[in-house]
Amino acid sequence: MIFKKFIIPNQFRMFYKEYKNLSFRMLDIGCGNHSASKANYWFRNCIYSGIDKQNYNNDETDLALMEKYFEIDLQTNVEDTDKLPDSYYDVIVCSHIIEHVTTGIQLIEILSKKIKPGGKIYIEFPSVRSLKFPKMYGTLNFCDDETHIRIYSIQEVANALLKNGYLIKKAGTRRNPKRIIFFPVILLLDFIKTGKLVAYGFWDILGFAEYVLAERKKQDSI
Repeated sequence: MIFKKFIIPNQFRMFYKEYKNLSFRMLDIGCGNHSASKANYWFRNCIYSGIDKQNYNNDETDLALMEKYFEIDLQTNVEDTDKLPDSYYDVIVCSHIIEHVTTGIQLIEILSKKIKPGGKIYIEFPSVRSLKFPKMYGTLNFCDDETHIRIYSIQEVANALLKNGYLIKKAGTRRNPKRIIFFPVILLLDFIKTGKLVAYGFWDILGFAEYVLAERKKQDSI
């Protein structure tokens, strides 16, 4: 879809302007669906690493773009993430991961040590209001996805980061202006492709997801 080259993915949007021309290390928690290629398209100088419990929908091109690939099941072996180097990454992205595990807060606390002082972490997850949404193909109601097992709040995610030496830069309901403006076109193109109304097109209109963007305090340097 042409919009994939025009609308920046939400997990990159909050820090795109700051990092788009920089050489920096990114760690992507949940790196399936060609995420390495998407990161490389928007950040040409990004040194990309990813964590996932299995290689999901990545090809040889995606794997070649990764500095490191860590195969870790975050539900059963979240402590394995502690083996990653401390104060190493400039940016960590954790988009729609914590709702799939009960270890989300533990994961955030571990990841908080892996970011350089002054680095950023972006965490996105379904909002509690998603429990009220109708069922739809592609997940509009939280329970549409049977692998969703826990609802997190902005407050508990932010508090986990504050406790570990972070400043909260932004937090709230995810709204991508371009996805809202082109909402009818996105719905139509998804319908042509799948023959169904696709839930993801409604996420920004209805406020399906919430996020926290935080920065590690610079005085925490090791």
